[in-house]
Amino acid sequence: MIGYILRRLLIAIPVLFGVSVINFIIMRMAPGNPVDMLVSPKLPDAAREAKMIELGLNDPAYIQYWHWLKNLVLNGDLGYSMITYEPVTELIASRMGPTVILMGTALVLGLMIAIPIGIYSATKQYSKLDYTFVTGSFLGISIPNFFFALLLVYIFSIQLNWLPSGGMKELGSEGSLGSLLWHMILPVTVLVANVAGRNIRYVRSAMLEIMGQDFLRTARAKGVKEFFVVNKHALRNALIPIVTIVGLEVSILFGGAVVIEQIFSWPGIGQLTLSSIMSRDYSTIMGLNLVAAFVVIAANILTDIVYAFVDPRIRKSYVGGGKR
Repeated sequence: MIGYILRRLLIAIPVLFGVSVINFIIMRMAPGNPVDMLVSPKLPDAAREAKMIELGLNDPAYIQYWHWLKNLVLNGDLGYSMITYEPVTELIASRMGPTVILMGTALVLGLMIAIPIGIYSATKQYSKLDYTFVTGSFLGISIPNFFFALLLVYIFSIQLNWLPSGGMKELGSEGSLGSLLWHMILPVTVLVANVAGRNIRYVRSAMLEIMGQDFLRTARAKGVKEFFVVNKHALRNALIPIVTIVGLEVSILFGGAVVIEQIFSWPGIGQLTLSSIMSRDYSTIMGLNLVAAFVVIAANILTDIVYAFVDPRIRKSYVGGGKR
């Protein structure tokens, strides 16, 4: 198992390298540069050229990438923001906490809703509640996040004035746990609706595939109670596809947080990503893309580790030869 994890980590190195190269090329293909956002259009060309030299943007693209890669490998340094001049590492670290809080809460609540409802829908197939839950899940994944977010803001913040429309705390206050939870209600609701809607269908489908298996009929014939048949034998065998989907949710939420954080003024990675793109802050964009790629790879490795605990056959294959 340890050998398998080490191999996956070694494979991640060229993947991260490839992601950084592609991101660098795409950024250089986009029109504009940070200097255009920093200086006035009326500034003389000589002053603009001096700013380009100061930021290192006058060098060939491969030289710029080499300097960035060398600093990263040798010093663990992602550089400085070309807009705020803050260290990119500190900038990302300060925004990571709010995003993890928002995404983690939405993921946990979404799965707590999706798994029991998906199990119930599979055991009560074609019942009225099954149709209701399936319809609700389709609505959850069909309504665009930005539209649902704006709708909730309009109803609960503008019309009813019950909930704050954005931020993590009241302006001018240091914030508290109660204030944080109060401000999380609307963005978490939007993300939970999407997560639950997506996973109800997956859990239901995985359970239906297992429910007709012969070993469950044998368990029932032996007198095993239906509760244990469903929640122990059936669910245990349906966990592999469920775990796969949960692993993918991390990357989906990480990307979806860009829209939600911008609408609700949530000071996280998503808001930083959008502001960096708009200002052509190359250093920060490179750092953010590298972090996003690392999160996806880590989620995939963690998913594979969970497989070993869910399915004993996979665990034995690790012990036998380290191959799956």
